[in-house]
Amino acid sequence: MVRKPTVDPSKDPFLRVVRPLVETYFAFLDKDTPHIRALGLTCSQFDVIATLGDTEGMTCKELSEKTLVTKGTLTGVLDRLETKGLIARVPSREDRRSIFIRLTPKGDALFQKVFPSHIHYMRPYFEQALTASEATKLRELLLRLKASFERG
Repeated sequence: MVRKPTVDPSKDPFLRVVRPLVETYFAFLDKDTPHIRALGLTCSQFDVIATLGDTEGMTCKELSEKTLVTKGTLTGVLDRLETKGLIARVPSREDRRSIFIRLTPKGDALFQKVFPSHIHYMRPYFEQALTASEATKLRELLLRLKASFERG
């Protein structure tokens, strides 16, 4: 019987990245989520409003690709935002089967209020840890790692 060599996670440079990566994500959420809730939104609602902000709007497909909201959750989030009068669903002029989502004036006013507030709140956590150059490099590395997982 041939035994595979065991990997010592404490010495493997790739495995040593996993725990800090996940812990960083959870630490980010610990700061991010309560502030978004204090602004009167769920994280998914904030994501949609932030994504639609400063745009003419986008299709549901584009919105699902540009947010962190799963396709299965997006419809419910859009329903609640529409009920609050923050978004409008408009039939696409190019494709009648497609729905175009855009912020209403009320939704845009909320975006103009909450987006800068949240950036102002979160920025110091990044600035305490990273220079602008390091942030740029970290983004590049995280996108490269993400692409590797997506390629499978």
